[in-house]
Amino acid sequence: MDLLIPDKVHDESRQGEALVLEPVGKNNGRKLYIESYGCAMNFSDSEIVASILAEKGFETTSDFNTADVIFINTCSIRENAEVRVRNRLKEFAGAKFRNPGMVVGVLGCMAERLKAKFLEEEKLVDVVVGPDAYRDLPNLIDQVDSGQRAVNVLLSREETYADISPVRLNSNGINAFVSIMRGCDNMCSFCVVPFTRGRERSRDAYSVVAECKDLFDKGYREVTLLGQNVDSYKWSRTVAESGEALSVGDEIKVVNFANLLEMVALVSPELRVRFSTSHPKDITDEVLHTIAKYDNICNYIHLPVQSGNSRILDIMNRTYDREWYMNRIDAIRSIIPDCAISTDIITGFCTETEEEHNDSVTMMDYVKYDFAYMFKYSERPGTLAAKRYADDIPEEVKQRRLAQIVAKQQQYSLYRMQARIGKIEKVLIEGFSKKSDKDYCGRSDQNAMVIFPVSEDYKPGQYVNVLVERTTSATLIGTIV
Repeated sequence: MDLLIPDKVHDESRQGEALVLEPVGKNNGRKLYIESYGCAMNFSDSEIVASILAEKGFETTSDFNTADVIFINTCSIRENAEVRVRNRLKEFAGAKFRNPGMVVGVLGCMAERLKAKFLEEEKLVDVVVGPDAYRDLPNLIDQVDSGQRAVNVLLSREETYADISPVRLNSNGINAFVSIMRGCDNMCSFCVVPFTRGRERSRDAYSVVAECKDLFDKGYREVTLLGQNVDSYKWSRTVAESGEALSVGDEIKVVNFANLLEMVALVSPELRVRFSTSHPKDITDEVLHTIAKYDNICNYIHLPVQSGNSRILDIMNRTYDREWYMNRIDAIRSIIPDCAISTDIITGFCTETEEEHNDSVTMMDYVKYDFAYMFKYSERPGTLAAKRYADDIPEEVKQRRLAQIVAKQQQYSLYRMQARIGKIEKVLIEGFSKKSDKDYCGRSDQNAMVIFPVSEDYKPGQYVNVLVERTTSATLIGTIV
């Protein structure tokens, strides 16, 4: 079932979504059009960009033909995302021809990776800005206005945008993304993120809590803490800076991810807390026990496996093996018995044999994932894999293996959903279902979408208990009890 509320993950239906905001009072007479591709982090970054430019008087528009400034926030993870962006730029060319003063810019991961190509090949691109340089956008736009092209793709070891209060892309006023860190230190051989988003740095823990508290006070009832690898979150400050009395000998107060989860959960028991994404090498029992301790930390973990074979995991540079991953799954099942688990899987990675592919299939049988993002390997220029290994698996073999795991996952998604029939789910109402304004929709603790008839006693932003009566492979259907 298609729903009004966008999913908080890499949702294909959101790719190219334009950000439109209410005017904030300032107005310089110029209109901004910004659309996003890729993961939740990119959509969150677009909110930061909009906030920075709103302070300079820009208003947003949903029609790029009427814009004075067009930004496209890009993704380099998958090849089809880059193809979409290039095709979109061709569409913008017509608008720029009609309005020569229009500024067209490329933001995000593709901007950092392909900075020279954009300026040389895509002649209509005026501004190229990497993920750590958004504060410089007003200055860069001024440069273009004076007749120059403008580039800033410098990566930072410090930038976290902690002091910027993002405008909220999600208009339902119930769910919000909160970025807790930027960049990544994991050099997975298939991934461009360390090169496009820079080294990992964690945001001030107290600024995260303050943002979550502000959201709760404004009526939001669910936050998703975002990072490329949230489990490696670590922030510290000296006692002198914190002004807090610690035990004798303490000089540094360190906040890890388990601590941060608890701090956010304590904002209010009515504030739901989710997070994405975890890394199998870093997710600790301490994190799992914290999830189990607080009812408002959702029982849902996205734990990418990528491959079920230890040799393939080694050449992917994932830094764990099959047994380690299964140990983490066993820990989740033991400490949080009712936890839903989703994953990412890549088929047809360099040199993968049929037997090694089958290890991914048997891993799916072991875990029985609630949901999975499944891809065939697509070589990304500049990655370690592109430099070290030949992309030697034939396309038809990749496609066949992908089709096999997709079919397998459909089987387990239905299995997990059917297991919820007859159970009562606590659901946060997010809005009306797309099919009918007679039905509400919202997510369960385990992140399953739930559809149920509208009741005059409840409205979006409130919690309800829903008895699950039937299900599809993706949606629970029931009634309020």
